[in-house]
Amino acid sequence: MVEATDHSASVDAWIALLAKDAAPPRLLEFFEQGFAAMWRRALATLGDVTLMAILDRVLYNAAERFPLLEPLEMDGGGLRTENLRARIDGLNRDQLQAGLRFILVEFLTVLGNLTAEVLSPALHSALAKVAVPGKAQS
Repeated sequence: MVEATDHSASVDAWIALLAKDAAPPRLLEFFEQGFAAMWRRALATLGDVTLMAILDRVLYNAAERFPLLEPLEMDGGGLRTENLRARIDGLNRDQLQAGLRFILVEFLTVLGNLTAEVLSPALHSALAKVAVPGKAQS
């Protein structure tokens, strides 16, 4: 069984490998790619209605803890970052990274709880593949 700390460790390892010192625009780009990879993988199992409900809650919690993330939205295809991207130059890099990390860990945690962690290894793998240049994302 995967523990919540494993979700944190997986996300932290991914950030350290890929986005540790990235400027805010690049950090958001990595986040978009990582989140999209996990979304696509989870969509195959859970469907868009379930994922939208989960994402709605994750974004609500994220905006409560990290007000700079309030511009994030969702639609039928997942997460929309255009409004955040429009404000990216004025954001504190460390706060942005902490907020984006929170979203990834929270998304993994909620999905893990919902699926009794059955889906967690596949989601961790989908995220990790984003860090490997040239490797196909699943």
